[in-house]
Amino acid sequence: MDISAVNPALRTATEKAPSVNIENGAMRWFAATASSLIPGKRVDGVERRTLRHDGVKLRVYAPAQPSGAGVLWVHSGGLVLGSAAMDDVHCGETARDTGATIVSVDYRLAPRHPFPAAIDDCFTGWQWLRANAEALGLDSARLAIGGQSAGGGLAASLVQRALDAGDPVAAQWLFCPMLDDRTAADRGKDAADHFIWSNRSNRVGWSSYLGAAVGAESLPAYAAPARREELAGMPPTWMYTSDIELFHDEDIDYANRLRAAGADVTLEVVSGAPHGFEAWASDNPMARQLFATARGWLGDRLGR
Repeated sequence: MDISAVNPALRTATEKAPSVNIENGAMRWFAATASSLIPGKRVDGVERRTLRHDGVKLRVYAPAQPSGAGVLWVHSGGLVLGSAAMDDVHCGETARDTGATIVSVDYRLAPRHPFPAAIDDCFTGWQWLRANAEALGLDSARLAIGGQSAGGGLAASLVQRALDAGDPVAAQWLFCPMLDDRTAADRGKDAADHFIWSNRSNRVGWSSYLGAAVGAESLPAYAAPARREELAGMPPTWMYTSDIELFHDEDIDYANRLRAAGADVTLEVVSGAPHGFEAWASDNPMARQLFATARGWLGDRLGR
């Protein structure tokens, strides 16, 4: 993809964005190991603590002025990289700006821990949040689920699993979510060579998680959220994607299917933004505007 496709406001940041060749096994292992060493950051006015529940590490962000709402957050990383600590600023600022208490899950990474490890860890985090809602001063009817990229896909699967378990979900909050393994299986998408996250990287991520099942006719429940046919009863949804990123088509399709099933969907399509720009160019005015829009929706939906 030519840099001219990128919004001028993001071109310099895109050219400087860090790149990890996850197709190289050694580089992938190094990056995954480094993910666990990411130092945490704190946001003024937000108390952050860590805990472990049923073997799953959680980070809890409690705002100084809590609204009584809560969010289970899932970090990005293509299912093979990342950690909850890298979203400290985002989770802290979201807690501060919306009044919601945020619980972020440090789920196990593939390929060492393939499906269903990550979604199981996310469900464990969700169960902890629900079980401790009263102790945290939260209204159990005002609990949402959100995530970014691979974390957005896990969040969408978690919403499906929670609803199937009979748990109410107040909203889902999805940043450029990675929803459909069939995109990775489509070798025709390789040539576009999308910035930041190409389809070759996408295939590594999905294959690490699902093995040879990527692109198969059917998958187990919650393996890839776009595979679910019945979407009736899904909660109000905020989702963003970009018109030049790999996940654009699968995100648009999922949003349209949610709408057709009766869900209240707010879809933002950012022009000329490479995948996940709000994470690696978080101080860019376009990223700050996206965060303001997203947090505004979340605060309004959950009640400030």
